[in-house]
Amino acid sequence: MKISDVIQSADWKTEKHAPVIEAPEKVKTGENFTVELSVGKEIAHPNTTEHHIRWIKLYFKPDNSKFVFEVAASEFNVHGESTDGANKGPVYAEPIMKAVMKLNGSGTLLATSYCNIHGLWESSQTITVE
Repeated sequence: MKISDVIQSADWKTEKHAPVIEAPEKVKTGENFTVELSVGKEIAHPNTTEHHIRWIKLYFKPDNSKFVFEVAASEFNVHGESTDGANKGPVYAEPIMKAVMKLNGSGTLLATSYCNIHGLWESSQTITVE
């Protein structure tokens, strides 16, 4: 078995588990830009003790390389847990993260997310460096 056998892909506009990548399509060499990752942008994902997004990760795969680089990762560790019971806690984390980065060449941004019930999800976006 391979990870590709269990990771799921879908259009984030129709599937609440797919990570959303918001980044420019073109950037300038060596210039900072922001990438925002989220889950549940179009269709809200539950954010409860029982059903939540545990983490999101951002990777970059340069066009001229076979290897991928992990850029950033965020864990979401609180979902209404409490000693009073599930969903009675004072705080809930939202599955949204931002990363500021710069590139020296074109490639593909890749994102993965993990739902504690529905497993691994992925999405991607090409990005051109001018």
